Amino acid sequence: MPTPQVGVVVMHPRAAALTAELPGRTAPYRISDVRPQVSGIVLKRLFVEGSEVKLGQPLYQIDAAPYQATYNNATAVLMTAKAKADRYGMLLKQNAIAPQDYDDAVAAYKEAMANVQSARINLRYTRITAPIGGRIGISNVTEGALVTAGQTTALTTIQTLDPIYVNIPQSSTQVLALRQAVARGEINRNLQEISGVGLWLEDGTKYPLEGKLQFTDVTVDPNTGAVILRAIFPNPNHVLLPGMYVRAVVAEGVVPHAILAPQQGVGRDTRGLPTAWVVGTNNKAEQRDLQVARAVGNSWLVTSGLRDGDQLIIEGTQSLHPGIAVKPVAAALPKEQLQSGR
Repeated sequence: MPTPQVGVVVMHPRAAALTAELPGRTAPYRISDVRPQVSGIVLKRLFVEGSEVKLGQPLYQIDAAPYQATYNNATAVLMTAKAKADRYGMLLKQNAIAPQDYDDAVAAYKEAMANVQSARINLRYTRITAPIGGRIGISNVTEGALVTAGQTTALTTIQTLDPIYVNIPQSSTQVLALRQAVARGEINRNLQEISGVGLWLEDGTKYPLEGKLQFTDVTVDPNTGAVILRAIFPNPNHVLLPGMYVRAVVAEGVVPHAILAPQQGVGRDTRGLPTAWVVGTNNKAEQRDLQVARAVGNSWLVTSGLRDGDQLIIEGTQSLHPGIAVKPVAAALPKEQLQSGR
């Protein structure tokens, strides 16, 4: 019988980027519930629901008549108090009044100034403006509605959608295992290499813009056993909306000297454990037990069983048995698989 020909791939350590695909939910970059700071009747709504508003843009006009009257009255009282304080000041210089009378006049003048300032603030609050810029939602009140200061029901809500946050829960077990691998020197977590985050939408399409990982929460949710990773994404076209379910691909680090075995070259024995065929001494087939950590693209990250220079058989394994002589030839792998993990 002729010597069987097998396709092999020579194993060499190389840098492999580790990623985790995790579910996530989008959240607005900023959110503000708009509430009145004075009580009154809403005269006008000054925005279009669902539109973009800018910081300081007028949203509602509350009837300002009673607040204008209060301001006018406070201004009149201030003028009287100022004139009295000035007059008492001249009389005090002439020793015509007691110092206490002058002090009382000055105190009344300052109180009148404070009342004018308070009336001016309340008058300004009758024009409700946008506290932040962003997309405004539906209005919960219409013209003619009575609103009160400090009410619990918001008049409307504004959300900043560009940029937008994505909150990504990750198992605390995974986080702990990753930190232990970093402590052992098995994984390099260079911040520049792990800051990028990819995103897949609900319909399975890839979001075209890349995000950045901002921080990892320090608290584990006792109900889910997960910590929250927060990423920020540009969202100029408002494709991402708050509350949307997404899949995030988060870079976890880089294994500097990884052995990556193509998945078609790794099989399973009767116990379900990973095995592989390699070309041993004198071109004899040899079966080895492997230990694999995880999948990296179309390859397995092998932690035990393969070494630098081993010829892994990925084609022609059907008729192999231990000790059979084989003729190794270089196997052709897809371009993306040859670059996997780099």
